[in-house]
Amino acid sequence: MKYDVIIVGGGSAGCTLAARLSEDPARSVLLLEAGPDYPDLSQMPDELKLAYRQSATDAASPYNWAYTGQGTAQQSRPMRVDRGKVIGGSGAINAQVFLRGLPEDCDDWAAQGNDEWSFLKVLPFFRQLETDLDVQDDFHGTDGPIPVRRLDRSEWQPLSRAFHQAALASEFPDVADMNHPDATGVGPLPMNNPENLRVSAALAYLNPKRHRLNLTVKADVMAQRIRFEGQRAVGVDVVSGGEMFTVEGREIVLCAGGIASPQLLMLSGIGPAHHLSEMGIGVVADLPGVGQNLRDHPLVYIELEAKLGVAITGKIPRIHTGLRYTAAGSRSRNDLLIFPTAYASAAAGDPWRDGRPPLPEGMYLACTLERADSAGQLTLMSADPSAPPRLQYHYLETDWDRARMREAIRLCLRFLEHPSFAPLVAKRLAPTDVDLASDDALDAWMCQNVATNQHTSGTCKMGPGTDAMAVVDQYGRVHGMEALRVLDLSICPNVVRANPNATAIMIAERAAGWIP
Repeated sequence: MKYDVIIVGGGSAGCTLAARLSEDPARSVLLLEAGPDYPDLSQMPDELKLAYRQSATDAASPYNWAYTGQGTAQQSRPMRVDRGKVIGGSGAINAQVFLRGLPEDCDDWAAQGNDEWSFLKVLPFFRQLETDLDVQDDFHGTDGPIPVRRLDRSEWQPLSRAFHQAALASEFPDVADMNHPDATGVGPLPMNNPENLRVSAALAYLNPKRHRLNLTVKADVMAQRIRFEGQRAVGVDVVSGGEMFTVEGREIVLCAGGIASPQLLMLSGIGPAHHLSEMGIGVVADLPGVGQNLRDHPLVYIELEAKLGVAITGKIPRIHTGLRYTAAGSRSRNDLLIFPTAYASAAAGDPWRDGRPPLPEGMYLACTLERADSAGQLTLMSADPSAPPRLQYHYLETDWDRARMREAIRLCLRFLEHPSFAPLVAKRLAPTDVDLASDDALDAWMCQNVATNQHTSGTCKMGPGTDAMAVVDQYGRVHGMEALRVLDLSICPNVVRANPNATAIMIAERAAGWIP
């Protein structure tokens, strides 16, 4: 059978796009996903279903690709990069922060030759995808598939209450709606987990549409490479149950995310010609931008030991409050995000413990650089599709990035002096006083301990044909190719100043009407 559209990747963008495209009964849609599928909510594992469970991000989880990368040149240990391997993708294993980027993020994309992505043009699609359970105004949706709520302050963890009080005492504004375009300050984060159910795009978009005869979902199917006739994509080679198959389609759309989409393009002969030749891959199209412009949010954790008897975890999401603010002297609004989070029974193999003994319970203040100057790159380590790519993030390489991260850390230290933390915190474990002794010492600690916020974007960036590093045009069409598109976070010229799950869904909503 030849399908009208083949979608590779069953994550947030893929599930959304499959649901929208299959609304036309005359269009046949095939959705491919390398991980498993749980169409019946009652049979879905708790680590995917329950909002407060994060075990699906364990390195050994069957639902996690568990890549590794290099955060900085100075980093002596691999940096964990978690990506969802299940229908629902990373949105099925994440912390469910459903935060929008800033209007400036989309307007920056438009200014780079992508005028269809200005804030005013994408706002209707942000509204279309959600039902905001707390806020009803011109900026929020009331009848979309994704329910959005904010945890009532009476339910906050003690750590979040203390953080909120300390931020207010430092004269940051109290914000009730972080998804308002003008929001800056401290308050509850919007989340897609009503009644503690992690509502991924699989649950919200795909599952209600599975009855459609023109929609086919195939899980546990690994895409190997795209097939071409000349410059036209005509199918995808896949492995299913240990056997190789070729599925044919009139239009091929990659929704595999910021890591797998550029990897699949390069495995198929689309990418930097010199690199493909090094890997022994025949060049179909020389697009030097594939895998470049790797954007993410670097973060560092201030690690705290809780006082004996302090209850810091429970059956609520670990992340539910935060502070969005602008660094001193910055021209980029809300370029820093700080949020409190807690863990229970941290495993000895936890990437942030760095081999140290596990703690029974602990707390973090996480400092995130939302608009980093530095950009990394993704390259192949092998022409074998089963081999992971090489991920080099190049975090904190500029003086400005390091200065802003130092500012965020020192702000947290000031917060910790607030009386609200006294009943909770026994001591600060990291960074140590030695690490804080000077800017150089703190920089060295940051470069060793920086982590990814798991928000990989930009590796197939969109832009006009005059941009030598653009991989797709603003409609997701791969430059120089026919019947091949990329529609996921990899097309963003820069990562949005927010957790990007809402943006990934918006991208699919926005682009669904462009596919013939």
